[in-house]
Amino acid sequence: IRAPGKHAVFYIEGDGVAFLSRNQPSLDPTPKNPVALHLATRDHAPNVIYMARPCQYTRLIDTSQPCPHEYWGVKRFAPEVIKSMNNAIEYLVRKYDIGPLHLVGFSGGGGVAILIAARRDDVASIRTVAGNLDHNTFTELHEVTPMIESLNPVHEAANIAHIPQHHFIGEWDDVITPSVYISYRNASRNLSCVRHSVVKDADHETGWVSKWPTLLKAPINCQN
Repeated sequence: IRAPGKHAVFYIEGDGVAFLSRNQPSLDPTPKNPVALHLATRDHAPNVIYMARPCQYTRLIDTSQPCPHEYWGVKRFAPEVIKSMNNAIEYLVRKYDIGPLHLVGFSGGGGVAILIAARRDDVASIRTVAGNLDHNTFTELHEVTPMIESLNPVHEAANIAHIPQHHFIGEWDDVITPSVYISYRNASRNLSCVRHSVVKDADHETGWVSKWPTLLKAPINCQN
């Protein structure tokens, strides 16, 4: 935060190492490749803030109280998760008098960005990178346990359709396929502010960072 009083970009991390296999949750969801953090390093906005997800990096702080694994499973987007992250944003907004806010979310962090935007009135734009914008479509696609105790970003699509958005989809991404974005897009109804781009030579985690300065220049506004 170099310029209190000016706009800020919040980068929200992905799900990290949520599972070791289809049915075996990991012991620690801290990402091995923190894509959102790498993207943040390429952003030269006056205020750039990186947010890990609940339960990530906690072993660096306190190992006496392990984080319940449900928070990177069925409760990945639970109401208390979204409230916690929104509270963290609000703390920084008030402390540094920053705003308006621009949200960038990678993978599951894209879904978190949507859910946070629906709860605030100071979000000026949303960008998602390989964003999980409909976890029902995602879990059906991969035939994994539904996130039954989570909020679903797709249910907020129409409510935030007035916010300029750009959703980036990896050409080779077999984790978050175009079907996830299409479900969200269909639910948005008003598409004048909702854009998307298919990014060549990008899969779920690779091919994004070097392109990010260029992708940041992609249109993000509402069309007449």
